[in-house]
Amino acid sequence: MPYFNLAIGQSVEPETRAFLARSITTLIAEMLGKRAEVTAVRVDDIPAAQWFIAGEPAAAHGMPLHATLFITAGTNTTAEKAAFIADLDRLLRDTFGVVPEASYIVIHEVAADDWGYGGQTQAARRLARSLQPMTG
Repeated sequence: MPYFNLAIGQSVEPETRAFLARSITTLIAEMLGKRAEVTAVRVDDIPAAQWFIAGEPAAAHGMPLHATLFITAGTNTTAEKAAFIADLDRLLRDTFGVVPEASYIVIHEVAADDWGYGGQTQAARRLARSLQPMTG
Protein backbone atom coordinates (compact mmCIF):
# COMPACT_ATOMS: atom_id res chain seq x y z
CA MET A 1 0.00 0.00 0.00
CA PRO A 2 2.49 2.58 -1.08
CA TYR A 3 1.82 6.27 -0.74
CA PHE A 4 3.79 8.59 -3.02
CA ASN A 5 3.90 12.38 -2.94
CA LEU A 6 5.60 14.54 -5.57
CA ALA A 7 6.05 18.25 -4.87
CA ILE A 8 6.87 20.29 -7.98
CA GLY A 9 8.07 23.90 -8.15
CA GLN A 10 5.76 24.96 -10.96
CA SER A 11 2.17 24.68 -12.09
CA VAL A 12 1.48 21.34 -13.78
CA GLU A 13 -1.11 20.73 -16.49
CA PRO A 14 -3.76 18.08 -15.70
CA GLU A 15 -2.46 15.86 -18.52
CA THR A 16 1.07 15.95 -17.11
CA ARG A 17 -0.25 15.29 -13.60
CA ALA A 18 -2.18 12.23 -14.86
CA PHE A 19 0.84 11.02 -16.88
CA LEU A 20 3.06 11.27 -13.79
CA ALA A 21 0.52 9.46 -11.59
CA ARG A 22 0.24 6.58 -14.08
CA SER A 23 4.00 6.39 -14.70
CA ILE A 24 4.92 6.52 -11.02
CA THR A 25 2.31 3.89 -10.14
CA THR A 26 3.76 1.64 -12.86
CA LEU A 27 7.32 2.13 -11.54
CA ILE A 28 6.22 1.31 -7.99
CA ALA A 29 4.34 -1.80 -9.13
CA GLU A 30 6.96 -3.12 -11.53
CA MET A 31 10.17 -2.19 -9.72
CA LEU A 32 9.10 -2.62 -6.11
CA GLY A 33 6.46 -5.33 -6.56
CA LYS A 34 3.65 -3.29 -5.03
CA ARG A 35 -0.02 -3.67 -5.95
CA ALA A 36 -1.07 -0.82 -8.25
CA GLU A 37 -4.69 -0.98 -7.07
CA VAL A 38 -3.69 0.17 -3.56
CA THR A 39 -0.94 2.60 -4.60
CA ALA A 40 -1.85 6.24 -3.94
CA VAL A 41 -0.02 9.04 -5.78
CA ARG A 42 -0.36 12.74 -5.01
CA VAL A 43 1.16 15.43 -7.23
CA ASP A 44 1.41 18.91 -5.69
CA ASP A 45 2.47 22.06 -7.46
CA ILE A 46 4.08 24.43 -5.01
CA PRO A 47 4.85 27.96 -6.27
CA ALA A 48 8.50 28.39 -7.23
CA ALA A 49 8.71 31.39 -4.88
CA GLN A 50 8.33 28.97 -1.93
CA TRP A 51 11.42 26.90 -2.87
CA PHE A 52 14.98 27.72 -1.81
CA ILE A 53 18.31 25.99 -2.38
CA ALA A 54 21.37 27.02 -0.38
CA GLY A 55 19.20 29.76 1.13
CA GLU A 56 18.55 31.37 -2.25
CA PRO A 57 15.50 31.23 -4.56
CA ALA A 58 15.57 27.88 -6.31
CA ALA A 59 14.45 29.28 -9.69
CA ALA A 60 18.07 29.98 -10.69
CA HIS A 61 18.84 26.26 -10.37
CA GLY A 62 15.95 24.88 -12.45
CA MET A 63 12.57 23.55 -11.43
CA PRO A 64 12.77 22.01 -7.93
CA LEU A 65 11.23 18.68 -7.02
CA HIS A 66 10.84 16.60 -3.89
CA ALA A 67 9.48 13.05 -3.99
CA THR A 68 8.51 10.96 -1.00
CA LEU A 69 7.51 7.29 -1.04
CA PHE A 70 6.16 5.39 1.95
CA ILE A 71 6.40 1.59 1.87
CA THR A 72 6.27 -1.18 4.45
CA ALA A 73 9.66 -1.75 6.10
CA GLY A 74 11.64 -4.74 4.92
CA THR A 75 9.61 -5.39 1.77
CA ASN A 76 12.27 -4.27 -0.72
CA THR A 77 16.00 -4.74 -1.14
CA THR A 78 18.58 -1.98 -1.24
CA ALA A 79 19.12 -2.71 -4.95
CA GLU A 80 15.40 -2.46 -5.73
CA LYS A 81 15.13 0.88 -3.96
CA ALA A 82 18.25 2.23 -5.69
CA ALA A 83 16.91 1.18 -9.11
CA PHE A 84 13.55 2.81 -8.34
CA ILE A 85 15.25 6.08 -7.37
CA ALA A 86 17.34 6.05 -10.57
CA ASP A 87 14.35 5.35 -12.82
CA LEU A 88 12.15 7.90 -11.07
CA ASP A 89 14.89 10.52 -11.42
CA ARG A 90 15.10 9.73 -15.15
CA LEU A 91 11.30 10.01 -15.51
CA LEU A 92 11.27 13.39 -13.77
CA ARG A 93 14.18 14.74 -15.84
CA ASP A 94 12.58 13.47 -19.06
CA THR A 95 9.31 15.15 -18.06
CA PHE A 96 10.60 18.48 -16.71
CA GLY A 97 14.07 18.94 -18.18
CA VAL A 98 16.50 20.74 -15.88
CA VAL A 99 16.07 19.59 -12.29
CA PRO A 100 18.35 20.93 -9.54
CA GLU A 101 20.77 18.46 -7.98
CA ALA A 102 19.15 19.39 -4.64
CA SER A 103 15.89 17.68 -5.68
CA TYR A 104 15.41 14.66 -3.49
CA ILE A 105 13.70 11.30 -3.67
CA VAL A 106 13.12 9.90 -0.19
CA ILE A 107 11.88 6.41 0.64
CA HIS A 108 10.39 6.03 4.11
CA GLU A 109 10.08 2.48 5.35
CA VAL A 110 7.28 2.28 7.91
CA ALA A 111 6.88 -0.64 10.32
CA ALA A 112 4.04 -2.99 9.27
CA ASP A 113 2.17 -2.39 12.52
CA ASP A 114 2.36 1.41 12.14
CA TRP A 115 0.18 1.80 9.05
CA GLY A 116 -2.48 0.16 6.98
CA TYR A 117 -5.60 0.62 4.90
CA GLY A 118 -9.17 -0.65 4.92
CA GLY A 119 -9.13 -0.72 8.72
CA GLN A 120 -6.21 -3.18 8.99
CA THR A 121 -2.53 -2.71 9.60
CA GLN A 122 -0.05 -4.24 7.20
CA ALA A 123 1.06 -6.56 10.03
CA ALA A 124 -2.52 -7.84 10.45
CA ARG A 125 -2.79 -8.44 6.70
CA ARG A 126 0.50 -10.35 6.70
CA LEU A 127 -0.66 -12.49 9.63
CA ALA A 128 -4.01 -13.24 7.96
CA ARG A 129 -2.21 -14.34 4.76
CA SER A 130 0.09 -16.64 6.73
CA LEU A 131 -2.90 -18.32 8.40
CA GLN A 132 -4.74 -19.07 5.14
CA PRO A 133 -4.72 -22.76 4.20
CA MET A 134 -2.47 -23.71 1.30
CA THR A 135 -4.34 -24.75 -1.85
CA GLY A 136 -3.23 -26.59 -4.95
